[in-house]
Amino acid sequence: MVNWITNYVRPRINSMFGRREVPENLWIKCPETGAMVFHTDLEENKWVIPSSGYHMKMPARARLADLFDNGTYEDLPQPKVAQDPLKFRDSKKYLDRLKENRAKTDQEDTILAGLGTLEGLKLVAVVQEFKFMGGSLGMAAGEAIIQAFQRALDEKCPLVIFPASGGARMQEGILSLMQMPRVTVMIEMMRDAGLPYVVVLTNPTTGGVSASYAMLGDLHIAEPGAEIGFAGRRVIEQTIREQLPDGFQTAEYLLEHGMVDMVVKRHDLPETLARLLKIMTGAPATPPHGLLEGPHASQAEAEPALAADEAPAQQA
Repeated sequence: MVNWITNYVRPRINSMFGRREVPENLWIKCPETGAMVFHTDLEENKWVIPSSGYHMKMPARARLADLFDNGTYEDLPQPKVAQDPLKFRDSKKYLDRLKENRAKTDQEDTILAGLGTLEGLKLVAVVQEFKFMGGSLGMAAGEAIIQAFQRALDEKCPLVIFPASGGARMQEGILSLMQMPRVTVMIEMMRDAGLPYVVVLTNPTTGGVSASYAMLGDLHIAEPGAEIGFAGRRVIEQTIREQLPDGFQTAEYLLEHGMVDMVVKRHDLPETLARLLKIMTGAPATPPHGLLEGPHASQAEAEPALAADEAPAQQA
């Protein structure tokens, strides 16, 4: 039996043996309804608020584990690139920002990539971690995406990317912007090889990322409520001097206007991706759940064919 006191109520008094570490953000507030959800309940529900269905940001490592069969996959290597090539500094040094974000996320940069199987189909998946400097695209991220594409080409398998980004990384200037055409070249190489490239747009996908590889997929799927666009609402309204409609730049609005192909709930993503990728690659479909197995299966499959053969004879 779960002890509610020890699991949910954290002591406030320091013991004589030292201070007990208390995790931050035990309770998560739903941005839509204000409902409070215990952090373990949210994690178990794939970072989706149970009461409202609001899709919170999902950590990159958890997303990879959720996608691949049995949560197992091969980590693709993190490329080494020049650190702080422009010697950039705003309110603090760029190198210090990198150190802080690496400690916070336990990642070298914003991209994680893995090779595994999804319902038996070999697949490369790339995920952007928004907590690492807003998922911004820099040289390390660009090189990691390019190497993931190259691995997909070598393995002759599809690639699925989950962008979550505010755009290019300003601390790397033009070197950051150069990553967009580099990744675009890899997308064309995937097309030349006849390999599917699928984009799953998450919240948010904006800036230079949305202006390049995030909108160049063979198929575009979006999570519910995801913000997708180039510039922000306020910037656009000030530029065109018009009021934008409600829900502008949401996944549902873009679906209605033909900018994305599907809006799929997070719980349904692995099954949906597996079905679509098998159609796109010509791989055998996964048998539906509940199908009979063993000797009864062959008998059940033979009965419809037998009935079809007998029908013309009865009519004759």
